[in-house]
Amino acid sequence: MFLISLLLFWLPVLGPLIAGLVGGKKAGGVGAAIAAVFLPAVFIGILLSVLFTAVGLPLVGVLTGGIAFLTVAATVFGPLLIGALIGAVLA
Repeated sequence: MFLISLLLFWLPVLGPLIAGLVGGKKAGGVGAAIAAVFLPAVFIGILLSVLFTAVGLPLVGVLTGGIAFLTVAATVFGPLLIGALIGAVLA
């Protein structure tokens, strides 16, 4: 889902919705689709947290990771979750 939403970044709402449909259908079940929706946001948050902590700024790393998770979750999570649920039900 993450790769498809990256490829469809130029479609603000429809890109994550289409990525969710495809990923939800590929996941097969509702539980797996919901887990797949959370993975990109968690991955980006952890990645930024590790990168900033490795530079020597642990507090900034934790704050940046949390903010990145919230930002990705707020902008991509809604349409991606709706698409994943629809795709999982159709599968």
